[in-house]
Amino acid sequence: MSMSAVRRLLIPILLCALQVSLCNAACAEVDSDTEAVVGAGFKVGCISCKMRGEVEGSASIDWFFRAKGEQDFLHIYNFEDKTPTILDDRFEDRLDWNGSKNTDDIQDASVYILNVTFNDSGTYRCLFNRVLTYPYYEYSTKASKLIHLTVVAKATRGTASIVSEVMMYVSIIGLQLWLLVEMIYCYRKISAAGEEALRESAAEYLAIASESKDNCAGVQVAE
Repeated sequence: MSMSAVRRLLIPILLCALQVSLCNAACAEVDSDTEAVVGAGFKVGCISCKMRGEVEGSASIDWFFRAKGEQDFLHIYNFEDKTPTILDDRFEDRLDWNGSKNTDDIQDASVYILNVTFNDSGTYRCLFNRVLTYPYYEYSTKASKLIHLTVVAKATRGTASIVSEVMMYVSIIGLQLWLLVEMIYCYRKISAAGEEALRESAAEYLAIASESKDNCAGVQVAE
């Protein structure tokens, strides 16, 4: 097999690997639930996807809380360099990181509240302090989201929660279908490249065999 045929075979494979990695890194922004049950645990969701997933980046996260009836937000939590810090005594030993794991490129900044109380009702704000790294410079940007949390004595299934869950599953299914289409496309490209490489190899073999036959015939005539 010639080097040109090998290159034609390898290029689609490399493109496939790149496309699959991009699919795996896909991010979907899903709204947080907004109703917690007193005494139970609750995940306050906050997802902010990068506009371009292939760009490397890092982020630190700050959470703020404004209790029901209050005017100002108070800084309650920080997550930076994979290190969580609780900054408000009301949430001491009750707030856990529930976002992106083992990476500084945070896109999911969710936190989990343990043993929810009625005093946890209010507005939560998560703030992404993101740095995007390009070949010759860095770009700083911020993104924030508000979550209005209501604490109830007994669980009820609200419309917003149902819609949010449905949208989450629709996003997951859509991403899976996209991945399947890309895999089929890559398979066809690889098959076509493989067939072309085989045809080139066969043509080269026939050319060599024909040349050898001509050489043999020339030797016999010379004799």
